[in-house]
Amino acid sequence: MPANTGRQSKRVALCGVLCALSVAILMLGNAIGIGTYAAPMLACFLLIPAGEEYGPKTALLLYAGTAALAVLLLPDKELALFYALVLGYYPVLRTALARVRPAALRWALKFGCFNAATLAMYALLLTLFASPALLEEFADTGPVLLAALLGVGNMAFLFLDIALGLFTRVYHARLRRHIRRFL
Repeated sequence: MPANTGRQSKRVALCGVLCALSVAILMLGNAIGIGTYAAPMLACFLLIPAGEEYGPKTALLLYAGTAALAVLLLPDKELALFYALVLGYYPVLRTALARVRPAALRWALKFGCFNAATLAMYALLLTLFASPALLEEFADTGPVLLAALLGVGNMAFLFLDIALGLFTRVYHARLRRHIRRFL
């Protein structure tokens, strides 16, 4: 038996557990009213161990599996699409954008990706999954309030980016040695 088989099995096991935990967090967010935006933010943190241990390809496969299960299993399509199209892949993108210099360009790219993905997600949501409740919510909400909501979303995204950086440091300093015992 090749030596790589054991490592591959551990990779699959870790990603399977992280995928199940991510879907559980998303389902919990579906059960809680405010979880539509908070649950995808929490679930995207689980890509960090896979990305740090096995690289961006493995983290993207974990994201793809979680996103597919979320879209198939969650009744709240807004939550599922917010994870699948806006935040799920962001930890991998954040790592790739860390090499962009100067910092102002890096932040412009981060916010540009977030805003483009958010607007595309809502456009898709309104065209494919146009539920009467969602259409009524957008009709009742004026453009000024929608712009304010996007502004609040940008603030939450800024805090998410900072938290991802801090969690990555904590993962390397404290959590990695515990996970590595099983890998």
